[in-house]
Amino acid sequence: MKSTYIRCILACAMMLVTMTCAAQETIVEDEQVFTTDSLSMLVGKEVKMKRNWSTWRPNAKRAMWLAIVCPGAGQVYNRKFWKLPIFMGGFVGCGYAYGWNNQMYSDYKQAYLDIIDDDPSTDSYNQFLHFGQVIDDTNKARYTTLFQKRTDRFRRYRDLSLFCIIGVYALSIVDAYVDASLSEFNISDDLSLRVEPAYINGTSRNPLQGGGVGVQCSLNF
Repeated sequence: MKSTYIRCILACAMMLVTMTCAAQETIVEDEQVFTTDSLSMLVGKEVKMKRNWSTWRPNAKRAMWLAIVCPGAGQVYNRKFWKLPIFMGGFVGCGYAYGWNNQMYSDYKQAYLDIIDDDPSTDSYNQFLHFGQVIDDTNKARYTTLFQKRTDRFRRYRDLSLFCIIGVYALSIVDAYVDASLSEFNISDDLSLRVEPAYINGTSRNPLQGGGVGVQCSLNF
């Protein structure tokens, strides 16, 4: 009886030890799986956050819409930063030309309106006269024609400056779209023209009925 009782106690002890070891192994495996999954998630986040610019290709529609919303943003999106000063310089230059011509147009227009009316208090045209010169009946017609021509001239220059601003804006949109589209264009290094001898089979349209030797050109692209 004692031996049987001892055997039962030993068997229970062995089962308890086996279950404990198995539980510990399961915990270790779960920790390893958790660690591996955590590392995979972290690595995945790092790969997602870090972009490989050597293989990145811009989207043509996105570049176009960025250029429409903000001039120059399409070039920045395409990573063509050297084009940004060109378009920004074009906008600034055309904008300055528009503002200056519009101011000159307004001044000459007011001077023309003042010189043709009969109110002596409206004399804004005197700012365009040289020191010591006065407009009287002898030269009024000449100055009237002069102010009218300069009014028309600066109005034309102002309108031309506005068209230049619109042109630079449209050019920036087209450049952003075309540049992004051409980024997908595969330019192969194997672009060559090769001239080599060839054998021409004789046909009914070929004067060499029995065939002959000729030269052929092959273009690889």
